[in-house]
Amino acid sequence: MFASTSSSLAKALMPDVREVARAAGAIAMPHFREGEQTAARLWYKEGKSPVTEADIAVDTFLKEQLPSLHKAGWLSEETTDDPSRLDQRFVWVVDPIDGTRAFVAGSPDWCVAIALLEENRPVLGVVYSPVGDVFYEAVLNGGAFRNGERLSVPAALRPEPLRIAGPKPMVDDHLSQTGPAELLPKIPSLALRIVRVADGTIDVGLASPNSHDWDIAAADLVLSEAGGRLTDLSGAAPAYNRPHPTHGELIAVPSWLHPRLIGAMRT
Repeated sequence: MFASTSSSLAKALMPDVREVARAAGAIAMPHFREGEQTAARLWYKEGKSPVTEADIAVDTFLKEQLPSLHKAGWLSEETTDDPSRLDQRFVWVVDPIDGTRAFVAGSPDWCVAIALLEENRPVLGVVYSPVGDVFYEAVLNGGAFRNGERLSVPAALRPEPLRIAGPKPMVDDHLSQTGPAELLPKIPSLALRIVRVADGTIDVGLASPNSHDWDIAAADLVLSEAGGRLTDLSGAAPAYNRPHPTHGELIAVPSWLHPRLIGAMRT
């Protein structure tokens, strides 16, 4: 009953969340210059992570719009954390611009990521790439979709080498013995890296330590509903809405490939 209720709620919310994500992308786009440095004001947070006025404008918009759709706690990269979220049944988890470095540099690999957690698990996820107007979305037990077309991870590998996206040191440390592999160009947005496993664009997505809930929650649900898995290197699924919402090394793969690669990464 709980899962059914969660799915019904998420399904009802999805059309409005989709439009909010589209509007959020429209706020960011005037600051984006494909192939050129952003027009937005830019500064750096502690740890040298970039942030722009577009990140803040989108975050402000989402914080106004999403709670009006459904009352919930709030966790966002660009909002000071409020520990009261830990006591909430529902929590919105938002990255206003995932892949800010790409946004700043004029690369199209950035997105707006929105998830709704219920009891600390994603029940709704939207990953919207404004450049190209590409929506990835999923509802718990309702399947995953890319621009309205159902997603399903490939049932078997192509004859070519494994296409891997992620930090080269992780590939060298963990996957150098798994057979032929092609390390793809860097995808700065972790959310896009994960959902591209869901649509079959890549075979393996890797994340180095210190990703956050807002980087992965929405994409995790899309991948899961498409038949894939996002786990740490022990095979455990991410735990969300903890006091410190950070994660260690992660791997995103089709479910059937998961045991083979986790086994290789443990050796």
